[in-house]
Amino acid sequence: MERLDRFASLLLSENRRQNLISKPSESQLWQRHFADSAQLLEYVPRETRCSIEKPWLDLGTGAGFPGLVIAILKPESRFLFVESRARRVEFLEHCIGDLGLTVCRVRGERLERIDPFSASVISARAFAPLEKLLRLSAPFSTKATRYLLPKGRSAAHELEEQKRSIRTMFHVKQSLTDPEAGIIVSK
Repeated sequence: MERLDRFASLLLSENRRQNLISKPSESQLWQRHFADSAQLLEYVPRETRCSIEKPWLDLGTGAGFPGLVIAILKPESRFLFVESRARRVEFLEHCIGDLGLTVCRVRGERLERIDPFSASVISARAFAPLEKLLRLSAPFSTKATRYLLPKGRSAAHELEEQKRSIRTMFHVKQSLTDPEAGIIVSK
């Protein structure tokens, strides 16, 4: 809890310098951002190990959601955050250092420029439409990779728009923090 409290302070302070989260959502930080990120752990099988060789890959980490929150909650796992915006990369690196999260690394570039590796988990919140997200992340995915993609109100619609072979690989779970939102999860 201390690390989450510290992260909240860092985030709110930085939000005055760059727009990481909307001003109205600052008052709902714990529910709208922290709990919304943490709920993804519900869909990670216990036997999943996020190691140096097969880290948790969080795409478009931005303000640290969901990746940094999950890293705080799972300090035994390894994480790679991909964020292309330089100011957000600086913020994430500052948070990682300040919070002592030696299990995290940030890559400040576009996903397409990163050499492929096998990820244990791939998460993304507000990264790209589902079709593009799946195409870009495919080089990092294996049959064992767990996808966790909070998509808000568009989850069911985005999945329904995919070809049948993709639709059979995923399902939509109800968000625990928003009754109108969904999370696309690999089967």
